[in-house]
Amino acid sequence: MAKIIDFYFALPSPWTYLAGPRFRELVRRNNLDVKWKPFDVARVFGLTGTKPVKERAPQIQANRLTDLARWRSFLDMKLHLEPKFFPVNPSPAARMVISALQNGANVMDLANAYMTAVWVEERDIADPDTIITIANEQDLDGIALFDQIENAVVLEELEKNTQEAISRNVFGTPTWIYEDELFWGQDRLDFLSRAIEKNN
Repeated sequence: MAKIIDFYFALPSPWTYLAGPRFRELVRRNNLDVKWKPFDVARVFGLTGTKPVKERAPQIQANRLTDLARWRSFLDMKLHLEPKFFPVNPSPAARMVISALQNGANVMDLANAYMTAVWVEERDIADPDTIITIANEQDLDGIALFDQIENAVVLEELEKNTQEAISRNVFGTPTWIYEDELFWGQDRLDFLSRAIEKNN
């Protein structure tokens, strides 16, 4: 039987992007049933007192770039430290993911493609043509998905995910919840893996 894991994420997050390949392998290796939950991380930041990246102290911003460079090298992944379109409004792409979910798609490739678009390809995932094109590149019907992103059911799911994240003490991205235990940050993937695999 597949193990269920709730995945709370924001598409412009570099840390979520860096987690992508290892999370994909974890899902494959353990036959995980992933509940994909894009949420409004800015609202969560507002409740926890976390400032947006560009409003943080210079020392914190500098260390963030250093840490990203370290992880980029360690994981051997491409990543622009200061991409052209960051910060970026995550809502259009998040709603595309939700639209795809509601149409029965496996959204792992789509979510990772949107993150790669920000951090590798320097594409604007707030731009309608861009998010439609990226969906098409993942063999989805981008126009059909885009036509649904203003639907009440899509907007309600994004709001539900955000409220659920707040109620479950999610405070950043990426966050995984497995058997009511919260794992925050791509550097906690090893702990998540151990928790899952000890039950095999």
